[in-house]
Amino acid sequence: QVRLVESGGGLVQPGGSLRLSCGAQETMFRDYSMGWFRQAPGAKREFVARITPDLIITYGDSIDSGRFTISRTAANYTANLQMDSLKPEDTAVYYCGIKWTGDKFLYWAQGTQVTVSA
Repeated sequence: QVRLVESGGGLVQPGGSLRLSCGAQETMFRDYSMGWFRQAPGAKREFVARITPDLIITYGDSIDSGRFTISRTAANYTANLQMDSLKPEDTAVYYCGIKWTGDKFLYWAQGTQVTVSA
């Protein structure tokens, strides 16, 4: 059974930062890409970023890679999404996933709310 544990969401003021983390089982972490989608109220789920086991990174077309940085931490089988200079339009539920199928992940975490508001 695949288990992903996601953490790090919350409320932040515009211009602030948040770091999301997503822990996976060792074998899954070593073999498969991990990353995030996000879904704002009333919108479709949107691709944010993914990172392969050999550290190839892809960001979504609408994502500013100067503000968002995805990484992997092998020591604890975790993917991380550092989000800086956050804007209100970044407000969404962020979903961590693992095992890329071509256009989405096969397995998902529960999601974490990110709210950017003054």
